[in-house]
Amino acid sequence: MAGLLQQMARLAKSLAVAGVAALSMAGAHAQTVLRVTAIPDESPTELARKFAPLGKYLEKELGVKVEWTPVTDYAAAVEAVVNKKIDLAWFGGFTFVQANVRSGGKIVPLVQREEDEKFRSVFITEAGSKINKLEDLKGHTLSFGSASSTSGHLMPRSFLLAAKINPETDLKRISFSGAHDATVAAVAGGKVDAGALNISVWEKLVSEKKVDPKEIRVFYTTPAYYDYNWSVHADMPAAMQEKLKQAFLKLNDSTPEGKEILALQRATRFVPTKPDNYVGIKAAAENAGLLK
Repeated sequence: MAGLLQQMARLAKSLAVAGVAALSMAGAHAQTVLRVTAIPDESPTELARKFAPLGKYLEKELGVKVEWTPVTDYAAAVEAVVNKKIDLAWFGGFTFVQANVRSGGKIVPLVQREEDEKFRSVFITEAGSKINKLEDLKGHTLSFGSASSTSGHLMPRSFLLAAKINPETDLKRISFSGAHDATVAAVAGGKVDAGALNISVWEKLVSEKKVDPKEIRVFYTTPAYYDYNWSVHADMPAAMQEKLKQAFLKLNDSTPEGKEILALQRATRFVPTKPDNYVGIKAAAENAGLLK
């Protein structure tokens, strides 16, 4: 009997050790990771450069590993968040609307830059061009950015329609460059007569002397509208949503870290946002026949 009891004790001890080991392995495999992406409105290298300091900051604030996951196009960003392959995404106003509709209202916009409360697009052309207003575009070629871009397509198209200009019938040809910086390159290279892009990228390219405003000029700046935000899926735990929001809201330029992050994000600060802010974007998309 004593021998049997000893054998049972040894077995129990072995099972306990094995259980602890199994739990340790499971914990290692279940490492918490925040997967982040952004609509590819600029080159992949530029997006990665802009995100790197922000990713390190979020790791520190949230206590989780942060993984940057680039996507090939705007539609891929939408699908990744809708299908919960990505936890946090930098959306334009239109891609947020697309994701929210596609998910049945399950996408939560957490924060936006203060600048996104009054965002604008610009129309550009070569300095010597005779295009000076939207109506002058008739009979000319024009490049938008991505078809799913708020500031590079949807809102510029909306303001063209408001000016009684139908891009499909009144312009000689329209094209899609895929990104704002590519639109500038298309105009500078003479591939198109004019282009539409977001004002933030335009101002960045000018400040970095990557475009000369004496050679390429803005001939129309749109009225303001809501644009970019950082969004998550509603199934993310509420506590994590709040931690993420507070991490962004805490950013300010009083520290070297905050100053660098905000400069790269082209933001003065982040502010809370909500789905109602994008009702106008949704209406513009429906009016232009772009929301499917």
